[in-house]
Amino acid sequence: MYLAMAKARGIFQIYKKVLARRPYLVQAIQTGALMGAGDIISQTLIEKKSIAAVDFKRTLQFSSIGFFVGGPALRVWYGLLNKHVGASGKTVAMKKVFVDQFIFAPTFLFFILVAVGTMQGKPWDSIRRDISYNYLDVLKTNYYIWPWVQLVNFYYIPLQYQVLLVQFVALFWNTYLSWKTNSKRPVE
Repeated sequence: MYLAMAKARGIFQIYKKVLARRPYLVQAIQTGALMGAGDIISQTLIEKKSIAAVDFKRTLQFSSIGFFVGGPALRVWYGLLNKHVGASGKTVAMKKVFVDQFIFAPTFLFFILVAVGTMQGKPWDSIRRDISYNYLDVLKTNYYIWPWVQLVNFYYIPLQYQVLLVQFVALFWNTYLSWKTNSKRPVE
């Protein structure tokens, strides 16, 4: 047990050093990897596909949204919140949650839905229909989960680890988003 704990501490120390040197790259990689994992979980556990039937192109597309947009955007966003709202305290945490959930979340979720549709090669009219079908449901589900996670995140977690905490919770969120954005909507 002690050996496993020492090994985990060693890995975390390496993570801290790399994160300090390359915060955007590290957070892009972890976000992309966890979005990809969420897509694979969605395909295998929710959609009941065998590993052989997993659409790895879809996984790569979903993962690339996290790598190229999600991780860097979250890193920038948390830095802006820290700079303009504050770094610590109960009131600051509450303000950050409010701003995060009423400015960033609706905008970012809209972008995710557009990005997924675009990566799927859908025409704009189809993407617009998908957004009108999914957006409010995704946003409402977001409000059940993320304000509580962000309250803990902004109050207890140092800035450099906030994206990491969010991404661990987001593994489940990404599974939901992948399922939601790839499920067939009723034909109109």
